Amino acid sequence: MNLILFGPPAAGKGTQAKRLVEQRGMVQLSTGDMLREAIASGSELGQQCQAIMSGGGLIADDIVIALIEARLKEAEDAGGAIFDGFPRTLGQAEALDAMLAKLGKKIDHVVRLKVDDGQLLERIARRYADQGRPDDNPDSFKVRLEAYNRNTAPLLPYYDEKGLLTEVDGMGSVDAVAAAIDTALDTRV
Repeated sequence: MNLILFGPPAAGKGTQAKRLVEQRGMVQLSTGDMLREAIASGSELGQQCQAIMSGGGLIADDIVIALIEARLKEAEDAGGAIFDGFPRTLGQAEALDAMLAKLGKKIDHVVRLKVDDGQLLERIARRYADQGRPDDNPDSFKVRLEAYNRNTAPLLPYYDEKGLLTEVDGMGSVDAVAAAIDTALDTRV
């Protein structure tokens, strides 16, 4: 099964993806985690990504697509992928479809975590205070949220027209969101 968890930054995609990895044996492909790993490595690419991300910018499609493509076969061999933070643009969505088609696979489900922007800003401020992730500072988060609303939210019709989109209230407790996601995955034909 290949699943996209869709929603703005701090919507809870990573939390739910980790749970699904544990319970369903899928592989989480988190572009955010991959980019943070590149930054931690101190590589030239990591330094470039850090400069872009700390200002709230989005990394170029070709870099993100290459990161996903490098891990896609591993995920498929394990039984499927949970795409967390990818795709973010129509170009990325089309590239993902093409990569999966080469493997004889497709996206099976898209779960959108519906959240309130104001509450997300509060959530990110707490996460920044607790974890200190540089890409989570409230100022850069506002830029990322605006970029999501401008560039990524328009992907909803793309997946809805394919009959893949299910919406879940992402503002509930972690357990309530998890139960809603499980129901969506288990009942979709």
